[in-house]
Amino acid sequence: MSSARTDDTIVAIATPPGRGGVGMIRISGSLAFPIATTIAGPLPSPRTAAHRALHDATGPLDSGLVLCFEAPRSYTGEDVVELQCHGSPVVLDLLVQRALELGAQPAAPGEFTQRAFLNNRLDLAEAEAVADLIDARSAAAARAAQRSLSGEFSRRVSKLALALEQLRIEVEASIDFVEEDLQLQEEAGIRPRLEHVRTDIAELVAAAGQGRLLAEGCSVVIAGRPNAGKSSLLNALSGTDAAIVTDQPGTTRDVLREQIQIDGLPVTLLDTAGLRDATDLIEAEGIRRAKASIASADHVLYLVDASDTEAVAASADEMAAFAREATTTVVYTKVDLVSSTPTGGLSISLKTGAGLSALRAQLLQLLGYTGTNESVLSARRRHLDALNQTRLCLDTAIRQAAVGATDLLAEELKLAHAALGAITGRLTSDELLGKIFASFCIGK
Repeated sequence: MSSARTDDTIVAIATPPGRGGVGMIRISGSLAFPIATTIAGPLPSPRTAAHRALHDATGPLDSGLVLCFEAPRSYTGEDVVELQCHGSPVVLDLLVQRALELGAQPAAPGEFTQRAFLNNRLDLAEAEAVADLIDARSAAAARAAQRSLSGEFSRRVSKLALALEQLRIEVEASIDFVEEDLQLQEEAGIRPRLEHVRTDIAELVAAAGQGRLLAEGCSVVIAGRPNAGKSSLLNALSGTDAAIVTDQPGTTRDVLREQIQIDGLPVTLLDTAGLRDATDLIEAEGIRRAKASIASADHVLYLVDASDTEAVAASADEMAAFAREATTTVVYTKVDLVSSTPTGGLSISLKTGAGLSALRAQLLQLLGYTGTNESVLSARRRHLDALNQTRLCLDTAIRQAAVGATDLLAEELKLAHAALGAITGRLTSDELLGKIFASFCIGK
């Protein structure tokens, strides 16, 4: 399964770094209660908060609340103690140091949640939803993560896995027990049932795809020639004066980033240096960084000054230079200065605000975001990869069933079943587990 230190007692500060009104230390493992008793004195009954003086090796250090959770009815499935005191980094560090002196080990990132997974308190999809809820950048993302954390995503995956398992049993029985003449018959409904599962997979892919966008967000690069209105658009979409706007070309030398939300979708906007042949070394470096951002963006808004006829004529060739036509939208700016707007793109005026609402709506559509509803589930790219792999296997399985290739049908069902199992952690490598939990914050 995993190489986690399941026999060690671990400790970590569970609240964010820095000073605050309240700080919390979490201890989990077989020594949690003895360690906490030494620090806080007699412990309260499980799930009951009690006020206690907290001590390090030299004497009283602070006072606060103590909460105990007995195994297996705890977050990790082990004995867990939470010490809640004043949020002084010095006090918190001294209490952690005392726990280490008494036999605890420093918790690795995500180790508390990893233990919850290993002790069957959470499956892998639910464990990842914990991190997604912590990292949520919008209310919609938080609600989607909570739905997945409550088990809705896992229940839908498990239901599909159960349907595949039943199909595998019937198909493999027809192979293993030929002497009993157990053959796949049309009346067994194998193909219709396969198609039904494939339809359910497609619906789950749609829900998970929206959740992935909410969880991971999207990056949108604003590119174009100098003075095309890139910084003005960044300011207009973010509602701030994040970028300096002047009539002087080449004002933006570095990549500026602003986090915004469009209808609940977290979007990172990147304002880049104007694209041109630059002789200034600093501006040339800014243009290099702009091109690097363009290459990795989810979408590019290529701004063209509608009042500059030469820029309009050259825009198609300029976009071809960075080969992102499929994920690039031409946006004609300064349309308030022209009598007729060019065709083949969106038109906006940053002076009057005309076209900005249409730009936001078009951008959501181009990013594949359809809005939030109760069916959206927090998901990650690996979940979508697994679901799409399952769907591909089912496509092949349906073709094999149509021609009576039972052995090949059984193999495709096995692969589809394994792909679904990877989502909830039933069939997951140690290497993948390590990567997943390493992305968590320490203390969770």
